[in-house]
Amino acid sequence: MAGDLDGLSPAVATVQVDNAEVRVTRWHFPPRTETGWHKHGLDYVVVPTLPGTLTIVGTDGGRRDYDYVPGESYHRTRGAEHNVVNLSDGTVEFVEIELKDR
Repeated sequence: MAGDLDGLSPAVATVQVDNAEVRVTRWHFPPRTETGWHKHGLDYVVVPTLPGTLTIVGTDGGRRDYDYVPGESYHRTRGAEHNVVNLSDGTVEFVEIELKDR
């Protein structure tokens, strides 16, 4: 199972807004791409824009698949540490809105 994470390419992150209040990043995941390991330093909202399934890999190696449905947003608090991976045959995309401290 770990072998299916070998040879992944980076997902495409395009920062659309970065000001004193928010950072808005469009994440584009063609098949076999990943964010890479990261820890969220800010609370954030995710807004799916293209449907599909992404796999979240936790620091303990555990995995969970999430179905992304356009317009079905969710919120997470700072501190999440993971890698987001597209192991599917389709492209998946979302916009991440990080909420900066004021």
